[in-house]
Parts: sequence; structure tokens; C-alpha cells
Amino acid sequence: MSGTDFYYRPQIELAERLARLAPGDAPKRVFFTNSGTESVEAALKLSRRHTRRPRVIAFHGAFHGRTYGAMSLSGSKPTQRRGFSPLVPEIHHARYGDLESVRSLFKTTCPPDELAAIFVEPIQGEGGYIVPPADFLPGLRAICDEVGALLVLDEVQSGIGRTGRMFASEHWGVAGDIVCLAKGIANGLPLGAIVARADVMDWPPGSHASTFGGNPVACASALATLRLVEGKYMANARRRGDQLMTGLRELADRHPAIKEVRGIGLMVGMEVRAGGAPDPDLRDRIIELAFRRGLLLLPCGPSTVRFCPPLCVRARQVEVGLTLLDDALSAAEEERVEPSEAREAAKD
Repeated sequence: MSGTDFYYRPQIELAERLARLAPGDAPKRVFFTNSGTESVEAALKLSRRHTRRPRVIAFHGAFHGRTYGAMSLSGSKPTQRRGFSPLVPEIHHARYGDLESVRSLFKTTCPPDELAAIFVEPIQGEGGYIVPPADFLPGLRAICDEVGALLVLDEVQSGIGRTGRMFASEHWGVAGDIVCLAKGIANGLPLGAIVARADVMDWPPGSHASTFGGNPVACASALATLRLVEGKYMANARRRGDQLMTGLRELADRHPAIKEVRGIGLMVGMEVRAGGAPDPDLRDRIIELAFRRGLLLLPCGPSTVRFCPPLCVRARQVEVGLTLLDDALSAAEEERVEPSEAREAAKD
């Protein structure tokens, strides 16, 4: 039966737990969904309804999902938008990490008195595992307070202990008016949520609903997951994240393909470049060669390899992963050198 019709004890307990965990002192309310994109859709609807304003700001490089509202907020890849226009209107995009880029919209295309919300990932995921400048999230909080807009934090990828804290925004001491969750919250079962200030989540019954969002099995899994994350895995994410970052930086000293290593906790990106320019082909080849050696990696951004292992990853597993990556990097670099040597031999 639907949680919109009858209450489940796991759903109540999970809502209470999330309301306590979410940053900020104000009372919270929780709405359950099945996925991250549904959480973003709910946040978009709620922010417009609560403020009675039409406009929203998101960021270039952002990924918020593939349903229409979430897709319209996203600014990651053309393929995610191509062929689906017209998109949801009155959504503006600024440069991630650049507060002046946000303020410039107020002077051009986005009247601040019409702004409902700013949607932002505390650390950009699909955009390249980008950690913003220290003043960025606090600055967005100040802008929203100044113009009467809501700050919506998309913690779908960065939340639930991934960065060594329950929410990535805690690293900057920032509380959102609405927080979007999914992915790790139920350890792989379909569950998402938005956690909002109680005075913001003021829509009446029936204005938004989900038949299966917050189903009892997923909620029970989420309660068990949160106990584990709070109990030991947030601390493990910090320790293993430090180990991984140190190991990757040591590899960067030996492999010129590694331009930069960045991240927090177990949300780490390795930027791959050739001759100072992003090199997605080399990045993809490194991932392929690592796969052949038994190491599973994912790309993100123009030329970044992302590392997002389970929060329970052990020190030895990180060591093995770094060894396999070292071998894959060497193989990829050798492939780049060999064609050049063959051309030189042909000239001789």
C-alpha cells in the first residue's frame, strides 16, 4: 500500500532521523521519492510553489537528473539535452564556483525579485568532481538570504558520508533550505528524499505525491545504512580518502598524464591532460586498461577519472587499486610514445 495513504513505522523513523541529521537548527520536514532525479523534481516544484517565483539558477557542469525539470537544471553534457527541447523555462546557468557569475545574471537576464531558488551540488559530480572555492557555498547562502530565494543543495552523490561527513555542505558550515538525497541513502535500494525547512515545505496534501517513495523495505535499508555510516564508515571515508589522495599524488609525480588530484573523503577526481589540455581519449584509455587489470573506474567532466569506492573500502583494497592504476597509467603512456617512435623510425 502507498505511504501517501497509510503510515509505515520505518518511514516515520527515517523521516525523523533525516530531519535530525540535516544541517540547520530550524525544524524540518521530509518528502520521500524513489531516486535522485525525483528528489530534484520535488525540490523544483516546492521552491517555485513556496516562493511564488518562477526563476531558478543552476550551474554549468551540473548534473541533476534526466527528467524534464532535472534535465533543464543540468548543464553537464549536450547529449543529455539534445532532442528533448523545449525544456522547462526560466532556468538560468552560471559558472560553478564563481559568485560574480551569479550576480551578473541579476543585472542581465534574471531579476532577483523573481528568483525562486539556486540549485547547486556542494561538490560537482558529473561535472568533474570539482571542489568549489571556500567562499562559494557561503556566498550562495548569503545571496539567497539577500534576495529572498531558497538554497537547494543537491547531495544525491556527495551526501550520506561520501566526503567523510554526513552532508558535503557541512565542510563549509552551510545549511540548505532544501536538501536532495538518493543513491547511497538506502545502500542501493530505490529511495530518495528531500529534507526541507518545515516552513518551506508548506504545500497542501495532494500537490505532490509518490506511490512507492519511502516504501518500507527501502526505508528499513536506509535506517540500517545510516547506523553504519554514522557508526564507522564516515570515519573510514576520511581515512581511506586521505590514503587514496596521497597515493594518487605520488603517482602524479611519476606520471605526467595526471594534471591534478582533487576531492574530499572518498569523492576524488584525477584530472588527465596531455600537453596542458584536457585529453578525454587518454582518460578513457586509462579507464579501459585499468578495467582489463581488474580495477573499475568511471569518467566525469571533460577528462577526469572519478574514484568513488564503497565507504567500507579497506586500506589493502586502496593499495591494490593504486598499484593497478599505476600499471594502467604506464601502459597508456607507453602506447602514446610508441606511435611517435615508429614515425621517427620511418623518417630514418
